[in-house]
Amino acid sequence: MIVHRIEDWDDAYENGRNIPGGTEYPGPWVEPAARFREAANARLDIAYGEGARHRYDLFLPEGTPRGLFVFVHGGYWMALDKSYWSHLAAGPLARGWACAMPSYDLCPDVSIAEITRQIGAAVDHMAGEVAGPLVLSGHSAGGHLVSAMMCHDSPLSASTQARLRHVVSISGLHDLRPLMNTSRNAQLKLDLDSAEANSPALKRPLPGVRLTAWVGGGERQEFLRQNALLANIWHGLGAVTLEVAEPDRHHFNVIDGLGDASSPLMRAALDPVEDA
Repeated sequence: MIVHRIEDWDDAYENGRNIPGGTEYPGPWVEPAARFREAANARLDIAYGEGARHRYDLFLPEGTPRGLFVFVHGGYWMALDKSYWSHLAAGPLARGWACAMPSYDLCPDVSIAEITRQIGAAVDHMAGEVAGPLVLSGHSAGGHLVSAMMCHDSPLSASTQARLRHVVSISGLHDLRPLMNTSRNAQLKLDLDSAEANSPALKRPLPGVRLTAWVGGGERQEFLRQNALLANIWHGLGAVTLEVAEPDRHHFNVIDGLGDASSPLMRAALDPVEDA
């Protein structure tokens, strides 16, 4: 008999201090991202709204894009921006896909619900720039945000929803209720009503959209549980789902596969769409 109980909620959702070298992040991403932006065929800081952070970078492949791949960053809805991840566009670009990466306003200045609306506006704008199928990916809090795009109350326009083929939530947070027990909630400002209203795991998925829930096998148990949770619930609601715990990956290097066109993560993300 195995009894599960969480006594330290902050530790359960703490990544940096539980990974060797983890407190150095996001530093290791800065230089490769900057080098990639300098060399890439890119349109930078495209406005999708009026705010200073309502901008995205669009990286373009040679020739006509096969579709649009979006990456939404994490940071517990409280930190970071699009500039840290540019090098991860290498994988989609090598497969002929355009890749867009947005920034968004952060808690506590805005709510998670408002950030979700901003990502919807960003994706709608991106979809107007690149034709073809749409694949959304996001890491950690970004995994939550892209999962929200395929919920029944998605903020995406009807025309953008019609192009959405696949959502890849990487180390995503899909049930926000546990976060009310963490010290981060001083900035997230979740109560039970808002946590429930903004939890993809408590909603219905859009029909016809595939979900991949991907996590590092070496991540905190709560991230493994949150990953399995969404795939399990939405499978039971009729969605096509794939759940993967990638061996020998932790919370920060689990996204590295996005930069490699032939990685298991990129194959899982794009093969089903390209083969359809």
